[in-house]
Order: sequence, then structure tokens, then C-alpha cells
Amino acid sequence: MIKVYNRKTNTYEEEKVAGGKYITWCYASPIGKSLTELLIKKKLVSKLYGKYCDTKLSKRKIKTFIDDFDIDMGITTKKLDEFSSFNDFFIRQLTNEARPFNTDIKTLISPGDGRLLAYDNISMNKLIQVKNLTYSLSELLGDDKIAQEYEGGICIVLRLCPTDYHRFHFVDSGIPGKSKFINGSYYSVNPTALERIPKLYCQNKREWSLFKSDNFGDIIHVEVGATCVGTIVQTYTPGQKVKKGEEKGYFKFGGSTTILFFKKDTISISDDILIQSSLGFECKVSMGETIGNKK
Repeated sequence: MIKVYNRKTNTYEEEKVAGGKYITWCYASPIGKSLTELLIKKKLVSKLYGKYCDTKLSKRKIKTFIDDFDIDMGITTKKLDEFSSFNDFFIRQLTNEARPFNTDIKTLISPGDGRLLAYDNISMNKLIQVKNLTYSLSELLGDDKIAQEYEGGICIVLRLCPTDYHRFHFVDSGIPGKSKFINGSYYSVNPTALERIPKLYCQNKREWSLFKSDNFGDIIHVEVGATCVGTIVQTYTPGQKVKKGEEKGYFKFGGSTTILFFKKDTISISDDILIQSSLGFECKVSMGETIGNKK
């Protein structure tokens, strides 16, 4: 059972997990763990399932998925019968009014919908994956020089479930750099997997880029793929000025994660998020929700 903190009600909620029994079997049972290492973490499995989710045949999954997970279709730009495939539904766009955000340049907003963890005064060699499991920023990026610049800074980790809106956005205006691709495995990013696979983020397929933001300094954006996420799509143009809240990209089917790193003394994260993170609880957030401020 996964519990997340609801900031609006100040209560803990049990997360509805798509394929929860399957994930537990894959990462907690002896046979499942062996099959995961042998096959499920491989690119081929995610690629094949991704291709199926691009077909018209996959449309029949949409209605059941919506009903099972109470997806709000009143805020999407397309109606149910307008989606061409399950992936078309999965990467659905929302109306302009669906995710309002504070335009104040000092306000830090969430880059997407999901479950958020935040850590301040980070050590670049001991970033927290979960309790007792750490990884290094150098390993994550494959770049020692840039990693050193973020010692003592802040890291936010946004985990997107399959039920979430799967587009991610810029948290400030500025100039985005070119995305660097790092090949890797396709482990699930569900907490069940994070508790059992050391340095999972450093093993999975990922992309990262440097965003020269106008108000929060140079931000590192990292997008991490996962099981059944065959594609990470970047929709921005490198070197072209963007506005706060503009779309950066999207993940195709599956759970996935976006991680942001801020340099020391640039931002402060909301107290409730830091407290819950220190207790090991993710905070449920929506794209555009205020999560901190400029220092």
C-alpha cells in the first residue's frame, strides 16, 4: 500500500496503483524479480507494448481505465470518442483553465501532476532515492563538472503515475538547452521498485538538459523513463525563449519521473513538502501548484 499526502485536506490517502499486483509480483517475488532482470527491464518489452498502445485496437482500454481511476475528462481538450489510441489518450492535453498557476516571478510551481518529494542542502554524492538507498548526481548525468555546481542545493522528484496527466512544463521563463540522451533499462519507478533496485534512476533510460531560468538560476531538468515508457518526447526548441508554464514535453504510456535540481540559495521549498519528504511521504500535486519561492 502506498500512502501519499494530500496538501489540500492535510490527510494521507492510499494511492490507486495501475497494475499494482503485477508490480509487486515483478519486484517482490523470486520468480518475478528473475523475470524482471531477464526480460521486463529490457527495451524490447516496453517498445512492443508502446507500439500496441499506438494502435486503434488499444482504444478499447480507454473507457475502463477512465472508470477504474476516476479520470476527470471534463478538463481534456478531446472527448472520449476523439482519441485514436490509448497512447493518444495517455498524452492527453488539458484545457487552458485546467491548471492555473501563480504568475509571480518569485513563485515556484510544480512542473507537472504527480507525487512530489523535495530535499534541501543536498549532497551530490548521496542523493536520496528512498531511505537507505542513494545515488550520485554525477552518475545520473554522466557529467562530474556540472554536478559539482549543485552541492548544497535543492532536488525535487516528481513521480508520475499511469493515471496522471503526462505532460511536463517549465517552472519559469528562460532559455532551455539541448536535451542529452542516456540509454538504460526500463525498471518501474513505483515505490515498490525504488525500494528494491539500487540507483534505479541511474540505471533507467533518461534525458537531461540545462535550463537557464530568469528567476531561479540554472536548473537541471532530468526526465526518467520506466517500464512501458517507450518514448520521452521533448516538444520545446533548444535555445528558444520559453514562458513560465509552457510545455516542455511528455511521456508515452507508463509511470515516469521528472527530477529538477536547483543551485544553493536560489529557492526555498514549502515547509509542508519538506516535512512530508523527511517522513518518507510524497505530496500529491498538480501542474502549476505552488511548491516554493525564490530566496
